[in-house]
Amino acid sequence: MAETGRLTHAAPAAPALSPVTLLRIAIIVTVLVGWELLSRSGWLYRDVVPSWIAIGHALFDLLTSGEYYFNLAVTAGEIGAALAIGGLSGMAIGILLGANRFLSKAFEHFLYYLGPTPKIIFFPIMIMWFGVGPGSKIALGTLSCFFPVALSAAAGMRQIDKVIIKVGKSFRASTMQMVWKIYLPAMRHPIINGVRLGLGVALIGTLLAETKLSNKGIGFLIIQAYSIFDMPRMYAMLIVLFVLAIGANALVGRLGGLHTIRR
Repeated sequence: MAETGRLTHAAPAAPALSPVTLLRIAIIVTVLVGWELLSRSGWLYRDVVPSWIAIGHALFDLLTSGEYYFNLAVTAGEIGAALAIGGLSGMAIGILLGANRFLSKAFEHFLYYLGPTPKIIFFPIMIMWFGVGPGSKIALGTLSCFFPVALSAAAGMRQIDKVIIKVGKSFRASTMQMVWKIYLPAMRHPIINGVRLGLGVALIGTLLAETKLSNKGIGFLIIQAYSIFDMPRMYAMLIVLFVLAIGANALVGRLGGLHTIRR
């Protein structure tokens, strides 16, 4: 009896890393090795560039400390409030300016002029208005977040197809229906980009405010570690903050992508 031929299924080969990925890995490895060599060279004052081992120990102590998570929650709450207030107000102003040519010509130039201004110069005013507590930090983060969101929303409004707007008006949609059903879905990508920029500057503004005048928050911990020259702890906090910022930015982009898929 003839033996039936058998098909052998080879295991799929692992996908090769792209040149871009290899370049990124090479850059990361180069930075890590260069940092370690610099820390061991003795060219700089002790602990200005601590070794990765010292940073690793500080990172472990940091992540096992309840005090750190309390201050992280304080900073996260301030940034979240600033992003919500600045993002929503910036989106409303951006939609208004993008929909009204007269208002856009009258006021949008002020946004372009004030947008690049370092918002930390307004911190003394925020302290006078909102006190030395979380209010002044939230206010500075809100001010920082407002401009990129407003400018992105205004630009997104002008990119909407006029036919879509006419269709919405032909169905006699109310203003809120136009915003939720027409404007926001059509300008999704500019809004997501504006929110990502707003998140970054809100983070910077809030942390700067915490380093200037605060007794809690991540910015306070960073400046405290710097003042006692605990460089490994300071770098450990910066690394965690960097990772969290990347994760939050990726999450915002992911939410925008999920919305696109659902549509």
